Amino acid sequence: METQAVFDMLKGKFGDAVVELQGAGFSPPFVVVAPAAVKDVSRFLKEDPALSFDSLMCLSGVDYKEKFAVAYHLHSMKHRHAIGMKVFLPRETPSLPTVDDVWPAANFQEREAFDLFGIAFEGSKDLRRILLPEDWEGHPLRKDYKYPDFYHGIKV
Repeated sequence: METQAVFDMLKGKFGDAVVELQGAGFSPPFVVVAPAAVKDVSRFLKEDPALSFDSLMCLSGVDYKEKFAVAYHLHSMKHRHAIGMKVFLPRETPSLPTVDDVWPAANFQEREAFDLFGIAFEGSKDLRRILLPEDWEGHPLRKDYKYPDFYHGIKV
């Protein structure tokens, strides 16, 4: 299915919760979704027979300085089509609903975005640091992050 058709289908079902289509000409383009709707839209993308986006290939945090985003790259094994979904979040207390009950692979990827960007995923089965120690302060992939000089007496 063409990306514009997927966007139109989502817009028809979810209305204003589906904000825009970004990146026409890129592979894949992204459907921008409101944070509160991410779980419902994700479930629809996976379960609708015409879409069947059964594979979450990648979930990534992005720091745009003035805001954060979470980008989801989805693929349908059945229909062999792909799409991106993007959710923009405020810098202060960025959070959105987890999709680890839609795509179980999201759990580790959400943990990485939490660990490195500080993006919280509400309702996650296991939201804790995955790459850094539990007592590490801050989130190193934020553009405003200041690396410490020492960690437990060891020069970093």
